[in-house]
Amino acid sequence: MRIVIAGGHGQIALRLERLLAARGDEVAGIIRKAEQADDLREAGAEPVVLDLESASVDEVAERLRGADAAVFAAGAGPGSGVARKDTVDKAAAVLFADAAVKAGVRRFVIVSSMGADPRHEGDEIFDVYLRAKGEADAYVRGLDALDWTVLRPGQLTDDAGTGLVRLEARTGRGPIPRDDVAAVLAELVDTSATAGLTLELISGPAPVSVAVKSVAGN
Repeated sequence: MRIVIAGGHGQIALRLERLLAARGDEVAGIIRKAEQADDLREAGAEPVVLDLESASVDEVAERLRGADAAVFAAGAGPGSGVARKDTVDKAAAVLFADAAVKAGVRRFVIVSSMGADPRHEGDEIFDVYLRAKGEADAYVRGLDALDWTVLRPGQLTDDAGTGLVRLEARTGRGPIPRDDVAAVLAELVDTSATAGLTLELISGPAPVSVAVKSVAGN
């Protein structure tokens, strides 16, 4: 498969690129800064320098053309202000989804957040973030031209992955190593039977492949 990842230098994205490249997939990661390119090459991914906050749908679609799947793993990051929650966590996700439609890439996985809700109330930065992620999810779920899956991890940690997770429509809150989020994403990209599902993810009792097959109905 050829897979294009938005937010290609993110902590989850770099882990995902390594996993996909190791299994023989062709991976491209969209990054904002040219100086990030070597990190992607080291992970086995082709770096694509493109700023999703200023790019057009056509520009992004051109980078997506010929891909088998697209993964939106970009985020403004914990140190960003309110404005970038809208321009990255929401608007860039919408742009990437529209570009996937234009490029004819049906398989689309978006990394969201537990608690994401377009109706979430509050004015703190995290409130704005959850609202922006919820609005992005709602937009993607409204696109019939995409075979979308929304993944909502719990509290992200840098602990070593265990390969054991709980993946369900509702899991309740809990931690999840970034390693395991990447492992689940790698399985989801390859499992089109999870299209149309919004899934929460925390550490749990099931091996990743078993958890994904379970929600896919296999």
